[in-house]
Amino acid sequence: MKETNIILCGIGGEGLVMLSNVIGEACRLAGKNVISGEMHGLAQRSGSVIIHMRIGEEVLSPLIPPGEADIIVALEAMEALRYMYYLKPGGVVLTNKRLVHPPGETHDLVTKKIDKYVEYDEVVEAIQEGGAELREVNALSLAKKAGEVRAQNVVMVGALCSTLDGVIPRDSLIQAVKGTVPEKAVESNVKAFELGEKV
Repeated sequence: MKETNIILCGIGGEGLVMLSNVIGEACRLAGKNVISGEMHGLAQRSGSVIIHMRIGEEVLSPLIPPGEADIIVALEAMEALRYMYYLKPGGVVLTNKRLVHPPGETHDLVTKKIDKYVEYDEVVEAIQEGGAELREVNALSLAKKAGEVRAQNVVMVGALCSTLDGVIPRDSLIQAVKGTVPEKAVESNVKAFELGEKV
């Protein structure tokens, strides 16, 4: 089986660890070898978080070398841009349309060191200039539609499912979602997954 390298990124508090747990559990259920490694920023909330996931029989290290990620899944758009150097030429960036401005940028705006916040369209343009195949997901809107605003990460799992093209079977991903989220949230999270798949 060909190796598949996935970077998951976002900011603290968005549910990236749960996202990686779902993918890891789905790989286990499907009998796929997966190794992952995560690195948190300086803050649990709002700090940068990156998780390396490598799927394949020959994978021995959890770290993806720069320029070798097949897919970047970003729960926050600026984090997708931050980690673009990991993406291989022509790789896929699957990003949430959400933009969370870092505290430093807010400070600079308030103290008049900058005139305006960076806008989502500017971030997207920079990602596209990097040669990525960009797929945008309004995960917040879809999570609300599913009845669970905290399920933005599961919306992204659904969107990733169609991007992976059979690397991890859909049934394994749904089973992993059901086994990872609290029992009372299973129905809304499965719906969030299904809405993400349709993007």
